[in-house]
Amino acid sequence: MTDPVRTQCPYCGVGCGLTVTASPNRLGNPAPKVTGDRSHPSSQGMICVKGATVAESIDTNRLKTPMIRESLDGNFRPCSWEEAFDRIVQEIRTLIEKNETDSICLYGSGQFQTEDYYIAQKLIKGCLGTNNFDANSRLCMSTAVAAYLQSFGSDGPPCCYEDLELTDLAFLIGTNTAECHPIIFNRLHKYLKRTPNAKLIVVDPRATKTAEAADLHLAIHPGTDIDLLNGIAYLLQLWGKLDRDFIDNHTRDFSRYEEVIRHYPPEVVTRKCGINSEDLEKAARYWAESNRVLSLWSMGINQSSEGTAKARTIINLHLMTGNIGKPGAGPFSLTGQPNAMGGREAGGLCHLLPGYRSVKNPDHRAEVEAAWGLPPGRISPVPGRDAWSMITGLETGEVKFLWIAATNPAVSMPDLERTKAALRKSPFTVYQDAYYPTETSAYAHLLLPAAQWGEKTGTMTNSERMVTLTTAFRPPVGQARADWEIFAEVGRRLGFPEMFDFADPAAVHREFVGLTRGRPCDMSGMGHDRLAKEPLQWPYPEGNEDKSTDKRLYTDKKFYTPDGKAVFAAYHSRGLAEPPDGDYPLVLTIGRLYGHWHTRTRTAHIEKIVKMHPKPFIEIHPRDAAKFGIEDGQTVEVSSRRGFAYFPARVTMAIAPGCVFVPMHWGALWEDNAEANNLTHSAACPISLEPELKACAVTLVPVSLKSSRFLVESGQLTSTR
Repeated sequence: MTDPVRTQCPYCGVGCGLTVTASPNRLGNPAPKVTGDRSHPSSQGMICVKGATVAESIDTNRLKTPMIRESLDGNFRPCSWEEAFDRIVQEIRTLIEKNETDSICLYGSGQFQTEDYYIAQKLIKGCLGTNNFDANSRLCMSTAVAAYLQSFGSDGPPCCYEDLELTDLAFLIGTNTAECHPIIFNRLHKYLKRTPNAKLIVVDPRATKTAEAADLHLAIHPGTDIDLLNGIAYLLQLWGKLDRDFIDNHTRDFSRYEEVIRHYPPEVVTRKCGINSEDLEKAARYWAESNRVLSLWSMGINQSSEGTAKARTIINLHLMTGNIGKPGAGPFSLTGQPNAMGGREAGGLCHLLPGYRSVKNPDHRAEVEAAWGLPPGRISPVPGRDAWSMITGLETGEVKFLWIAATNPAVSMPDLERTKAALRKSPFTVYQDAYYPTETSAYAHLLLPAAQWGEKTGTMTNSERMVTLTTAFRPPVGQARADWEIFAEVGRRLGFPEMFDFADPAAVHREFVGLTRGRPCDMSGMGHDRLAKEPLQWPYPEGNEDKSTDKRLYTDKKFYTPDGKAVFAAYHSRGLAEPPDGDYPLVLTIGRLYGHWHTRTRTAHIEKIVKMHPKPFIEIHPRDAAKFGIEDGQTVEVSSRRGFAYFPARVTMAIAPGCVFVPMHWGALWEDNAEANNLTHSAACPISLEPELKACAVTLVPVSLKSSRFLVESGQLTSTR
């Protein structure tokens, strides 16, 4: 590497631009130096600690060669790519010959580049004819997908980051933006400080770094988001603060929504949410007095058994006040992973096809079959297994071949002991990743080394629909290969050489964007050569290279529904899937910390970040700490109906009474018995199928000599429970 290379950060959905240059390391050898790309329109040169240190993990704990073993109790041995591909093809062909193609599953990741996602869809949904591809976006963004689709007729966040600096009111709910999307928050916070009339509302049971900056912090009880939102709507209607022209001419089903919100007067809402009437009225006044309202949400909304209902109820407030399709306004879902948006565009969930198409739509299936040269009827009309259904399929024996790539479900899935027991039942699991070991590698029969950030070229789409070319600046380590190359080689060996005849990722991208032509996410005017000059935001159709497309969706007030109108949703609040009770009186919520990323496969190897967040912990309100006899710093046993974990207590006013918080990042490789998802359950939104990872019922026990379970687990006692 001699010239600076422009790329994108591989962590969160902000999609920050990075510049990589060669700089001598401590030994005097060239090493990549990462800085913010000032020319990138999304991040404008800003960078957080994760992006600044990402190159420090690029050579640590890498998987460099394929490895295989015959059983999970055996040891891995190195093998050639030839042996690895032969074994994969053999296993798949055996299942095809037995007419058991639907027992084959591929579980992917928002860490994929779009080219990886696309080739995986072509292999699984096209060549094999099963829709059993799902991604860890199912645990992340599938709720937002469902909400946008049902309210607007299509997926796709309608806003852009410029709106952060144009709004009158930023309404943040279910998002700790300051820590989870720091550069977005930096842009918003700078704007708010220089614009005193603009307001910030934060809805969160924790007093997070985000909440500390708010004009109004609403620490509602977990599971009462819809109560709050419907309560705001009640007051807006009572005060006559509606955009009647927009409602009458550009929406439908408002009368159904009116029937619901009349049941949410302030006295009901404040009691359910645990807030006072003055704060509820202040929130509604802020909405009523703002011409441009921008709402931001993330996992606190999405990871819920009523997640789609919550997200659509946020959208309702925008529809009833006309706050969409204009600068500074709109319902903005913040994507969790760097290319979860690209996955949505490429069809990377079990019910989707490339170009924002649905497997249920016969016209959509026919369009993709024609583009791929498949016979009519090859693509199944039945949605495949979602992520959790893959786990239950392992339990029942219906899943017989599981391929996991670029994700770590042995830490990130809910109900973790059940998940691990199911993974042990898999007849054959392929695990494709850049790092080894991970918690999931313990459940694999075949390991495939994947090229990672900096070692492969491809595209990623961030939360504002900005597509960035992530350019390789070094060759892959060892025998690692790009994910799309691995999928393509399997496709060729299964007898589909013409379908995977791609010279490079640019050729893959050309085919993919061709399938977006005329679709809501039209990127047909993009190509790697064009993106090498600058990132581009979709829609960006071919022939429109003058960039005259609007930065926002729905500026013409026309939506992708059959009648062109947005649709109101009418939902009553159902609350938590597992509310607290006498046995488990507290609500546990889990989340991310600023420095770490997901299951720490990268960040655990970066000294600065480890020093920043050295250990997991549990936040407990002083009132609850006193009730359970817990002192600050004391080890606490946290148990739910599914499992237990141990954390040092952090007694703090930053968490609401009745609620406790633990970070999600520590798997079994990094800390004994501190896996947050040992506690969580698998109850999911019936529409988006996204699990309620954000809330479960728990109880606490301070660890003492009477707490034999902890002492046994830690080796301090030999007796059993």
